[in-house]
Amino acid sequence: MNTTATAVAPLTIQDAEALVSTAHRAAEAAGVTVSVTVLDAGGHLLAFRRDDRAVLISGETSTRKAYTALQLNAPTADLVDLVKPDGPFHTLPTALDRPLLFIAGGIPVHRDGRLIGAIGVGGGAPEQDHGFATAAVEALA
Repeated sequence: MNTTATAVAPLTIQDAEALVSTAHRAAEAAGVTVSVTVLDAGGHLLAFRRDDRAVLISGETSTRKAYTALQLNAPTADLVDLVKPDGPFHTLPTALDRPLLFIAGGIPVHRDGRLIGAIGVGGGAPEQDHGFATAAVEALA
């Protein structure tokens, strides 16, 4: 019987910095000022960047988007309808110590089919933030 587990490389600080850099470049190319947060699989902050021109709340927004994507292992854009009244997650955002944020811009990061972290982007329109985060994850792959 083979009991050897398949090892999956974790999200490294270098990976996190590459995600932040790629998302920022995409935002700058679009003329948008954003904050970017990258968390590891345990929800620990690996990398963060807030442009001086970004509003302060964008940092909290990017962090909560990343946390939401990590906890539910899904892009936050896919979860928006679930928190509407009578939706299956309607009470979830207030039931946790750290409220979730169901606005596009949070993307889970996978390696070898396993969740290894998440990125959150805040500061632009939700669709823009989602695009910047998606571009960063795709570039990492």
